[in-house]
Amino acid sequence: MQANLRALAAPTRALLRNSNKIIERRLLSTTACRCQTVKPVATKKHFFYRKAANSVLQVTLASLLLGTGYISYSLYRESHPKAQQPQTETFPDGRPRKTLVILGSGWGSVSLLKSLDTTLYNVIVISPRNYFLFTPFLPSTPVGTVDLKSIVEPMRSIVRRSQGEVKYVEAEATDIDPITKEIKIEENHGEIKTSLKYDYLVVAVGSQPTTFGIPGVKEHSSFLKEVSDAKKIREKILENLELASNLSEDDPKRKRLLSFVVVGGGPTGVEFAAELKDYVDQDLTKWMPKLSKEIRVTLVEGTPNILGSFDKKLIKYAEDTFNEEHIDLQLRTRVKSVNCENVQALNPNGELIDIPYGVLVWATGNAPREVTKNLMSKLEEQTSRRGLLIDEKLRLLGAENSIYAIGDCTFYPGLFPTAQVAHQEAEYLSRVFKKLNKIDQLEWQVQKTKANENITEKDTKTLDKNIDKLPTKIENFKYNHLGALAYIGAEKAVADLSMFGTSKQYLTGSFTFLFYKSAYLAMCLSFRNRILVTLDWAKVYFFGRDSSV
Repeated sequence: MQANLRALAAPTRALLRNSNKIIERRLLSTTACRCQTVKPVATKKHFFYRKAANSVLQVTLASLLLGTGYISYSLYRESHPKAQQPQTETFPDGRPRKTLVILGSGWGSVSLLKSLDTTLYNVIVISPRNYFLFTPFLPSTPVGTVDLKSIVEPMRSIVRRSQGEVKYVEAEATDIDPITKEIKIEENHGEIKTSLKYDYLVVAVGSQPTTFGIPGVKEHSSFLKEVSDAKKIREKILENLELASNLSEDDPKRKRLLSFVVVGGGPTGVEFAAELKDYVDQDLTKWMPKLSKEIRVTLVEGTPNILGSFDKKLIKYAEDTFNEEHIDLQLRTRVKSVNCENVQALNPNGELIDIPYGVLVWATGNAPREVTKNLMSKLEEQTSRRGLLIDEKLRLLGAENSIYAIGDCTFYPGLFPTAQVAHQEAEYLSRVFKKLNKIDQLEWQVQKTKANENITEKDTKTLDKNIDKLPTKIENFKYNHLGALAYIGAEKAVADLSMFGTSKQYLTGSFTFLFYKSAYLAMCLSFRNRILVTLDWAKVYFFGRDSSV
């Protein structure tokens, strides 16, 4: 019976085995078909995207190549200046070449050199400072945001790039005689005393910080005007940090050493206070976490607002930003005296208060230099104490025929002591001197023609035509205010811009900070400076600021 059952089950088992094999073969073939890559069908949309991506890549590569080539060429041209036309006593036609002396190496002087046709005169530059300082970035240097070497351009490099030869004399002008047209100078710290003659003189010596006669300011505070000032401030800041770290937290001297006070609510004072707070919040918190929490930054201003020349909306934004960043604003507070430890001031309530400080930076106003004061004392028309009085053509009152004055050393209603004003004044003067050269040339031709005994009627007519064609009238200087910028900390800035001379644009925030950096970077004198400043910013972004001298 069992044998019969096995015999009947055998065919059934064989049929099942064959069915399983068929099913397995079908599953394998289906899986293989699914695993095969299906080639996508190219559409017009995909083709357009691919072509656009290739075009963008090509444009980007071409821009990089062109930009690199342009920068390389500019750097080469700056480091390999062309041969200059040498100075001579006369022009090729025999006309005497006049001497133009420029005093100073600041914004006015350098802007004049860049725009002036130096082949028209024997140009001499006199300054005790043998470099040009890009002052907008000076508040960034004491904390290491920008290196001092990156914002300095040697005068030798600047004068060498002129078309005509320019002589630079590292000396200090001590006296100017407007009658004899003579300048007395002292070289090598007064060891060598000489004098120079001039036909035209441009006074652009700038100004010096003013203390308003407040006792103790000169002895105990640090100014922020020159390279040496920035170095001293940096040394004091770092020295105070190290001294305070060795004292106990309850020591009153530690609290005083960590108190940084800035007097002056103008752009310089505001930007330095902002840079200092950035240094504390972004760098010292990593290296000195406990100490950084005790640092206090105070800004003292005698008027009701900081950045008084800006629009009220921008002032409000700047003050709110300072409050958010915990910068102590002491407005309507007038300094009365300064000692080695405290600033004594009157608060808005009329109370005399003491503001302790470890580092005191004085960034208030400007005062005339000694050579400016000497010149003012020799001319009866110079009745102002604020600077040299000039007319609408930038001529010095009392010496209109030979002396011009531009920049911070002057005083004229509506013109402020800013780099923008000095730059526009210099460009105006370059056009004036070009026209003066034509006038001098015409006068010489007249004298030469009159001295000629064999003069003909044709020569006379030609001379008359030249006189009629010459535009002898020199237009007045017109200042075009383009706006003002100020950094207020936390990577924010404010901008008060004039568009097309009439409409105003007020910008704030982080985007304005990028505009601030771009605008000032474009104003740098050379590609060398632009590249160095950009590298400084990149270095701070990746590695932070240094905490050592």
